[in-house]
Amino acid sequence: MITLLAFITAIAILVVIHEMGHYWVARMCGVKVLRFSVGFGKTIYTKRFASSETDWVISAIPLGGYVKMLDEREGKVAAHELHLAFNRKPVLQRIAIVVAGPVANLLLAILLFWALFIYGVPSLKPVLGKVLPNTPAATASLQAQETIVSINEQAIPSWEQVSWVLLDLTLQGTTEARIEMRTVQGEIVRHVLDLKALTPDDMDENFLHSLGLQPYQPLVRPVIGKLVEGGVAQRAGLLPNDKILRVNSQSIEDWKDLVEVVRGHPGQLLKLEIERSGTLRVLNLTPEATSEANITVGKIGVAPHIDRREFDALLTTVRYAPLAAFGHAVRKTWEISKVSLKSLGKMVIGEMSLKNLSGPITIADYAGQSAQMGMVAYLNFLALISISLGVLNLLPIPLLDGGHLLYYMAELIKGSPMSEEAWGAGQKIGIVLLVTLMVLALFNDFSRVF
Repeated sequence: MITLLAFITAIAILVVIHEMGHYWVARMCGVKVLRFSVGFGKTIYTKRFASSETDWVISAIPLGGYVKMLDEREGKVAAHELHLAFNRKPVLQRIAIVVAGPVANLLLAILLFWALFIYGVPSLKPVLGKVLPNTPAATASLQAQETIVSINEQAIPSWEQVSWVLLDLTLQGTTEARIEMRTVQGEIVRHVLDLKALTPDDMDENFLHSLGLQPYQPLVRPVIGKLVEGGVAQRAGLLPNDKILRVNSQSIEDWKDLVEVVRGHPGQLLKLEIERSGTLRVLNLTPEATSEANITVGKIGVAPHIDRREFDALLTTVRYAPLAAFGHAVRKTWEISKVSLKSLGKMVIGEMSLKNLSGPITIADYAGQSAQMGMVAYLNFLALISISLGVLNLLPIPLLDGGHLLYYMAELIKGSPMSEEAWGAGQKIGIVLLVTLMVLALFNDFSRVF
């Protein structure tokens, strides 16, 4: 329910802001707006204010919206209202009206990032975890627990920034990243990370893993924190603060070792050697067999004891004064827009996997996750989606704002409007392209879920 509510709220906000951009500029240019609709399809609610000529509408399908303007191409216009028709306006005004929607989304992102940077964004410090073997990071001799200070002279305040900067460099075709790091002893060291080894299939949400990079995580010791009431572990006699030493004579160094052993022995008897209040004990238990992602794994119903101080030490708050925050908000919006546009271009030419294309199911999932994490995370998600919507609408695809912009730019160059035949052909091409994109996005969504 939270996921659905968070998704609908996000879509409603983004659509209203986008369409309001079109509406405001259209009214400034003297165009009569007949309808402002949030959603498509059957009308659920409509309202016309006494001083307005516009119907304000909520429609049944909440996946977009539209502003309908007076236009001779869409119906007969009375002679006394011809000066209010969109198609009668100078081409530069029509361009301004079309561009206003995507620009409104980008301005919303700047506003949200600005507020977040003033308030303070909790972030993960850019401390490097275990370097994966046989990867560019291992070749570059990066070491665990080093803190990334800068990449190609760009300051890195958080782990999120590591991802954005390296992705941007890769999409630009940059072959190497010059990384300045601070060791545990406080010394500054420099490494050169080779980016040429990345393939199109590597350019997904886990591309840092392909480079051999992952954030540092403190060691989680094999000490019992909580037990599931009536679970396997509780029935076997395990108690909070029990330390697991060995399982079937195999030494257990951290919680991950325990998880691997338990998951790998569903329905099989395990002998646990534990330490409780300085005393050694032996317990037997049989992990419950559970189906997970079409495989059978074992579970015993325990969670580890976490020392929050170790994890809190890895967190930082990225915060700026109002003026500096605005500059960082503009820069971040520009960087994300640039990366989004380059990613789409790489997908089109086959240099980046189409698996990265996401649809409404994935977006709804992220909306729900971010909403559960708190307002800061949800507003950050909203800013990212607003940028994606703005960039997507500027693509030169008929039916999108970018497609209309392409026609008006052609009109500006040739000195006369595009023919009705060209508009009709473009509409058909646009429908095919958009349907294809939607099918691919939905296919990727279902692939992630199932």
